[in-house]
Amino acid sequence: MAGWDRIRAFALGVATLEMARKIAFYLCFAFAAAVVLRAETSDADRQLARDIFKQLIEINTTDSTGNVGSAAEAMAQRLRDAGFPAADAQVLGPNPRKANLVARLHGRGARRPILLIGHLDVVEARREEWSVDPFVFLERDGYFYGRGTQDMKSADAIMVTTLIRFHKEHFEPDRDIILALTADEETGSSNGVDWLVRNHRDLIDAEFVLNPDGGGVYTREGKPAMMSVDATEKLYADYQLEVKNAGGHSSLPVPDNAIYHLTDGLARLEHYQFPFELSEITRAYFRQMATIENGQTASDMKAITKNPPDASAIARLDADPLSHATMRTTCVATRLDAGHANNALPQTARAVVNCRILPGHSAEEVRLGLIRVLADPKITVRYISDAGDIEDTAPSQPSGAPVSLKPEVMEPLERIAQEMWPGIPVIPAMATGASDGVFTNAAGMPTYAISGLAVDFDDVRAHGRDERLRVDSFFGGLDFYGRFLKALSSAP
Repeated sequence: MAGWDRIRAFALGVATLEMARKIAFYLCFAFAAAVVLRAETSDADRQLARDIFKQLIEINTTDSTGNVGSAAEAMAQRLRDAGFPAADAQVLGPNPRKANLVARLHGRGARRPILLIGHLDVVEARREEWSVDPFVFLERDGYFYGRGTQDMKSADAIMVTTLIRFHKEHFEPDRDIILALTADEETGSSNGVDWLVRNHRDLIDAEFVLNPDGGGVYTREGKPAMMSVDATEKLYADYQLEVKNAGGHSSLPVPDNAIYHLTDGLARLEHYQFPFELSEITRAYFRQMATIENGQTASDMKAITKNPPDASAIARLDADPLSHATMRTTCVATRLDAGHANNALPQTARAVVNCRILPGHSAEEVRLGLIRVLADPKITVRYISDAGDIEDTAPSQPSGAPVSLKPEVMEPLERIAQEMWPGIPVIPAMATGASDGVFTNAAGMPTYAISGLAVDFDDVRAHGRDERLRVDSFFGGLDFYGRFLKALSSAP
């Protein structure tokens, strides 16, 4: 009451009693609203987020032996236990193992909803290849370890916790906030976002989409350097390379060996570079990155944005994997399988090549390009569909254009980034990988990959051995998404 009394006393000095009451009321309302929007996460919220994070890491959601449906149901139960009606925490999908969670926090309906998407599945992880158990949540030396700590069960836990927190605080957004946690983003034949768009568009329809599976804060030795927002992404495509042969006894070797044909072709692919190309987004990305880099790297980033670009600068930047992937389509061999016996010549040799294709190009265009690069008529190149089917041709539809950067998204993002990481630039970028944003963008819902998690440039371990995330990064991401979502769902 002390705060109210001070405000009321001030008002009495400048207006009539009735006017003073009105002024005091609106000032207190504005003060309370500001407190809500800037409120830090509590210790209880942090503990809840950690508990949910641990629970998700320890549910195996790989395609081979895991169960995404179990994770979806566990998160739905968390929401129901917090007071969400069953109708606002639904689990649905093509089958129980590949089920998805769709949750909704109702708002006043003044604006169309925001959709949050995140995948629950993770890539395969073998215990013998890790120094720790990938499916046991471990906190050690300031890091959380486990498969999915970076990609992307940390963000899933943050989003679930944030909805529970908003419900607990009785926060009423001016628009609905929808959360979809889904299956098969990494691999598998039951992609959850695609399935929801095709079968339950009404449950997830939104003005725009936030996808924490991309973007985020990058640090150097723990010091924030930049925040990226993925406004476009590459197209994902897998191809099967196959060589057939008659085989024979291994004591009678012949030069026409299926394995040699295949590996010679892969060696040519290894040394091939797809053409250099910049889009409006990646050109702006390199221009802005040049302001935070230094020395030769900064000069090269400026030089490649000129017309014509500097060839020697391109060559030097090609040595950096991230810059190379931002400038070019990339294709890399990821799997090999050949032969049927140790003492027999191989009758079949196969490889899988994974490509990440620049926007504006199609999977079929790249398949034909691979045939030219491999330069061997004995190597057949076929497309592997999302369902795992082997097809003679690939889709010919080019990937979509970048989304426009909506001020209602970018302005609060830049403001909150400055509050949390003073001086950090917010840089629109292209995801060098691919995400479920391809489905929401195609459905007419502009999608922004924005994460509040901070990862060091030299410690990106998504899909890799001993995946980990700094403890302070996780809790910083929790604070960020609470602020960001309130800013996006509170009318000025």
